[in-house]
Amino acid sequence: MVVMTLEKVPDALKGELSRWLIEVQTGVYVGNLSATVRDLLWDKVVQHARSGRCTQLYRSNNEQGFVIRMHGEARRKLVDIEGYQLIAVKNARHEALLSKFTSEEDEEWETL
Repeated sequence: MVVMTLEKVPDALKGELSRWLIEVQTGVYVGNLSATVRDLLWDKVVQHARSGRCTQLYRSNNEQGFVIRMHGEARRKLVDIEGYQLIAVKNARHEALLSKFTSEEDEEWETL
């Protein structure tokens, strides 16, 4: 099963997505796709989203049971912690906490 959400994207892109998935609520699409079609659809959405946002969730054989993809969301970031995908939300405390919990060693790891 695949779930996709679209926000602030062109109407033509929503129409394209509705060919493959059912729109259960405004901007929320659900359906069953092969892995190939799912990946091609994601590439198309990312390519045509412009300044909009899109998210895709699909079933996977991992600890969580699903994978998350995000595009165009500046306030939210996918974080992988020991194989679990979590979403970090940037707010006023984000920079303060980031500087408090990020050491120089962590910064070196990020650049490798």
